[in-house]
Formats: sequence, C-alpha cells, structure tokens
Amino acid sequence: MIKVLIADDQAMVRQGFGALLAAQPDLLVVGDAADGAAAVAAARDLNPDVVLMDVRMPVMDGLEATRRLAGGPKVLILTTFDLDDYVYEALRAGASGFLLKDAPAADLVQAVRVVAAGEALLAPSVTRRLIAEFAARPQSARPRPVALNALTPRETEVLRLIARGRSNQEIAADLVVAEQTVKTHVGRILTKLGLRDRAQAVVFAYETGLVAAGE
Repeated sequence: MIKVLIADDQAMVRQGFGALLAAQPDLLVVGDAADGAAAVAAARDLNPDVVLMDVRMPVMDGLEATRRLAGGPKVLILTTFDLDDYVYEALRAGASGFLLKDAPAADLVQAVRVVAAGEALLAPSVTRRLIAEFAARPQSARPRPVALNALTPRETEVLRLIARGRSNQEIAADLVVAEQTVKTHVGRILTKLGLRDRAQAVVFAYETGLVAAGE
C-alpha cells in the first residue's frame, strides 16, 4: 500500500485529489495540509511514501518544504504551468517529479505509483525547461568531477541520454539494447554517484558539465 500526503492551499484540490487517489486499491491517503509548514509536520507524523506538493502555498512554499523533507518521502511537485520558474530549484531540493494540475486523472494515479517505486517523473516539457535554464547561464570551464571516473563508458553514455530527457525505452532503442539492460545501467549510475533518482541524475549531468545545454 502506497501512503500519500496531499499538500495544497486549495481545499477543493486537496479533496478532489484525495477522493481520486483513495479510490485506488493500492493507494492510501493518510492526510493533507494547506501550507508547506503543515506538510512538513504532517509528513514527519504520518510517514507517507509520497507527498503531492503544491509549489505556491502560504507560510512556507512547496520548494522549502521539499528541502526540509530531503531524505524522507518522495515528493511529487504539483504545478499549474510546466514552465514554472521553480522547476530547477525543486529538482535541486530533491523533488522526484512534476505533474501539471490539469493532467488527466489516470496520469496523477500513475505518477504517484512511478515516484513511489523510486523512478523519477520528468515530462519532456520539464526536461526542456531545465535545459533552457542552463542555456541561459554563463558557461564556464569546469573540471571533470572525480565521481564520473567510477562510470563505465556505456554508463556515461546512458547518463548523457538521461540528461537529454530520453526514457529507458528510447535509450534502449538508441543503444540497440534491451530495456532491462538500460534499467540496470541506470541503477548502477545512481548507486555509483550517490544519487537518489533519475531527476537528480539530470541535475548532476548539467551541473558537472557532462552535458552542455544545446548539445
């Protein structure tokens, strides 16, 4: 059973999402919160697996709440616009994925399951937004991080493709290997680099200069 906490300052959103998720046999809504501070407190009391986190909330926004929950439950950011300025910072704060509030109901349910399973949920539009964020920054020469030396050439190649927004299925097609092989590579990359999930791998690849915006 996947335990879910819903954090949003709009009561109708909390109730609507709550009813939708509660109707699923494998999901359990353990609570909700109307602001970021209440979400952090509730998460510590209720120990959910996934927190649906709105970005713009009173008292404490979803970004700060996500930072404070780092190392705890997975955080799925709810946003009204996929070109939200918070995308990059939320990923750095430890968010495991993003979902538009107007996404179909089935997408919300699947997103919770994907994030709970330890996968990252990054829509192509979100990945493009992240790339644009880096493209707008001054480029400077950065030394190759020592951590990258632990990766095999194939793992480095897979990491580059992850950073470009490719799914496991697309990477498998690009490299002409089985999708399960790609999943194995991704798992080893995360372990070797000490990363939590695919979302952090994207940030790592750009921050270290392994992939440059526009490549």
